[in-house]
Amino acid sequence: MADQPVYETALGASTRDKITLLGQDLAQDVMGEVGFGELAFWLATQRRPSKGETRVFEAVLAALADHGFTPTAIVTRLTYLSAPDSVQGALAAGLLGGGSRFLGVTEDCGRFLHDVLTGVELPTDEAGWDALALKTVESMRAQRKFVPGLGHHVHKDGDPRTARLFEIAAEEGLRGPHLELFAAIGRVHPQVLGKTLPLNGAGVCGAALADLGLPLELLRGFALLARTAGLIGQLAEELRHPVANDIFLSVDLNNRSVAPDPES
Repeated sequence: MADQPVYETALGASTRDKITLLGQDLAQDVMGEVGFGELAFWLATQRRPSKGETRVFEAVLAALADHGFTPTAIVTRLTYLSAPDSVQGALAAGLLGGGSRFLGVTEDCGRFLHDVLTGVELPTDEAGWDALALKTVESMRAQRKFVPGLGHHVHKDGDPRTARLFEIAAEEGLRGPHLELFAAIGRVHPQVLGKTLPLNGAGVCGAALADLGLPLELLRGFALLARTAGLIGQLAEELRHPVANDIFLSVDLNNRSVAPDPES
């Protein structure tokens, strides 16, 4: 009989009487000993985070968990209304809405900042960061592109999550180049755009995750991890105080038939 292939993994593996995870005994060394945020970081990097890294990472998860009746929350509630036998379908529907307008900004901003920082000598003072940020914003303006993480449809005068995450990162000695550049963009962009826009929470979360050294390809995944908890909360509230049927009926009972409008 030919040798069977071997599939190596440093993640979960099981024998008849033991489960290992990240080289640890799951039952004895992880359960009850490692918090979920710490474990999520550990799983993604295969290194155990420091207490400071865990604090910043969990602050990001908290910042992204729930924002009220966003499209992701509404579609989760409506899907559950339509298919109450499929909690997984309701959660998946909400998560599939994580894109360039909601949640995806976390990854977009982290990648954008990383691209700017790649191959440049990092500034050593605020003036240097401002100069790099000014060049960056001017380039985006010339290309008629938006700067990811700049602006918010509700928090016009400042996203309360942003300052707090900068503060937490600084307290833990983890305010790295991505956060420094993002802060500088916040200071200099009015010179180019002629108006002041807030640095939004999704953007600062992307900068913080990038400074933690997490894979850029997975930044949206961490936003979705956080939002999963929020969507479970939305479903729990829907069970206690349902609103999905009212949302459905508000559209269904107030639609108006019009003539077809074919594209020219």
